[in-house]
Amino acid sequence: MNTLYGTVITGMVTDENNDFYFIQKDGVTFAMDKQEDESLSIGDTVKGFVYESSQHKKRLTTNIPKVQQGKYAWATVTQVRKDLGVFVDIGLPDKEIVVSLDDLPQMKELWPKKNDRLMISLRVDKKERLWGILADEHIFRSVAKKGKETDKNKDITATAFRLKLVGTYVLTDDYYIGFIHPSERIDEPRLGEQLSGRVIGVRPDGILNLSLRQRAHEAIGDDAEMLLAFLNKSKDGSLPFWDKSDPDDIKQYFGISKGQFKRAVGNLLKRRMIEQKDGYIRLVK
Repeated sequence: MNTLYGTVITGMVTDENNDFYFIQKDGVTFAMDKQEDESLSIGDTVKGFVYESSQHKKRLTTNIPKVQQGKYAWATVTQVRKDLGVFVDIGLPDKEIVVSLDDLPQMKELWPKKNDRLMISLRVDKKERLWGILADEHIFRSVAKKGKETDKNKDITATAFRLKLVGTYVLTDDYYIGFIHPSERIDEPRLGEQLSGRVIGVRPDGILNLSLRQRAHEAIGDDAEMLLAFLNKSKDGSLPFWDKSDPDDIKQYFGISKGQFKRAVGNLLKRRMIEQKDGYIRLVK
């Protein structure tokens, strides 16, 4: 079995033609495209990543990918095959790597989609085929930083790497591990999905508790936001309007219909941000 695949080697140039140099290592010959470097001569040594191309040719490239045997990095999903797994791009010119369906969630709706990303390394099977191996929790913990209380309320972007019944584990772009409880999301993220959220807490082990839900002031809607702005500008935090006010008065003052006004008021009442009494709406202090 050729265990060199998926690794970086240093080999010797033993031959060439118009298109390729031929690099030998331990009795195995790999072809290197001359477009990468035309300055080599027979007898020179060259360092590169070796693999089998999609045309089953032994190749060496000096454009060394970060993903290798024993080395983990992000790889972008390019194609999904329900009968096989997902294909990912690790930066090779003529080869994509497969992550087996055996390593993916049982529920196919939670599989990665095109342009999602997975942290993987490589392995070679008995038939000398390269496969992607998903990083486990130990790998993520080894590269992650510990969160601090000062991180609370910060906006984050992150990638889902572990899906569990208790919630979703993610790695932020700044390399913090985050946890999303089911109550802090609308839909369950899929493996490899890139998410935007915010920090709502920090666990003793440094893992960030995250929410994918909008902040209250972001979720209330434009009309409710406008009502809050009017109330905040008023002298005493109140306005002489309520759900029984005349539609024309509402339209003239706020520029919205009575239906819009009532929905906005109802939204703010539900969130206990205002109260309504005796013909007035007031900010809750």
